[in-house]
Amino acid sequence: MKRRALAGSLALLAAVTATATGCTTAGDGEAPAAPSASSPGGAPGARSAPARTPDGTLVVTDFGADTVTFVDPGRRGAAADLGSVEVGTAPYGIAVGEDGTAWVATAEGVAAVDTRTRERTALIPHRTATGPVTTGEYRGGGMGIALSPDGRSLYVGVNVPGGDGTLEVVDTARREVTRTVPVGRRPFDVDVSRDGRQVYVTGHDSFDVTVVDTGDWSTHRVEVAPYGTEGGLGSWLKPHYAAVRPSDGALLLPFEGERLAVLDPRGGRVRIEAMTADTHQHGVAVGADGTLYVVGTGPIDPAEDEGPSLTVRAPGGDERVIALDGPHESVAVSSDGRTAYVSGGFTRDGHWNGLSVVDVGSGTVTRLPVGVRPLGVAVLGAPVAG
Repeated sequence: MKRRALAGSLALLAAVTATATGCTTAGDGEAPAAPSASSPGGAPGARSAPARTPDGTLVVTDFGADTVTFVDPGRRGAAADLGSVEVGTAPYGIAVGEDGTAWVATAEGVAAVDTRTRERTALIPHRTATGPVTTGEYRGGGMGIALSPDGRSLYVGVNVPGGDGTLEVVDTARREVTRTVPVGRRPFDVDVSRDGRQVYVTGHDSFDVTVVDTGDWSTHRVEVAPYGTEGGLGSWLKPHYAAVRPSDGALLLPFEGERLAVLDPRGGRVRIEAMTADTHQHGVAVGADGTLYVVGTGPIDPAEDEGPSLTVRAPGGDERVIALDGPHESVAVSSDGRTAYVSGGFTRDGHWNGLSVVDVGSGTVTRLPVGVRPLGVAVLGAPVAG
């Protein structure tokens, strides 16, 4: 297999690039911050906003700024941008509760945003020591984020540069961190079981998923490395994001448009299924019917791999691959499953300031110029899926 040969080459590359710790080199530059806005009483730089934000509005995290941007996907061009709210440095993941609160993982802590009035109502500092607050791909602080099914607890994967990460547990009523749990390195994604009894933390740089029991907070590590771990921190063949399959609670982790790792989190077994996009893959979302949506960021080796894409994988395994223009990172899906929203932020060079709106039925793609390196995406009013 070409990936095995690639992994061997990357092992040699890693030996001479010891500073590499992920999908790109450190020191990645940031785009300039966009002007922020919020309702009166919110974060600095405020301006008026509508009294209520309608369902179907998108909220995206501006990783290249310190804001989240509200987007009307039904509009075109600059009219789609409904304004931004300052949340904290380099916001990454986002989770929205049934009460309309958007919880945003930033380098400084977790921001709470009232999406109805568009104002930041809290910034909960991390309990984990992550060093100076910085920007860029390798910055410390919150990455993956997810809510418990009852909305009472928030789970945030916190990156500690140069070491293992933590899972911080936030009481959403008290708005404070109540517990930290050790997990793997660079926790790109956090997911929760349907019954809320387990939290799954995907450790990008440790090739693993840490399964956390929310009853006694015990943990166990499951290696997820269908190409092996050769190359270590310099490897491209690591897990990134995951989704919980509605039918059986299995955790789904795509790799390289070639392999889908299906993890039974209770038994710890990993089974591999074939995929067809043949491209480096990052963001994942799953619909209520079990349809899987996977972002292809583009090739590792342009001579062998395909370009950026969105894979739409039916529960039975059949796939459609929709081509995208340029690298992308994360994906969210409308409540009816007809539209996918793919962020152009990307964690590597090549990112762009916008979203691709994909009509899943026809494969038509519309690009919206919104946000500043938009990374995480949430759809207001849509069911929350892992």
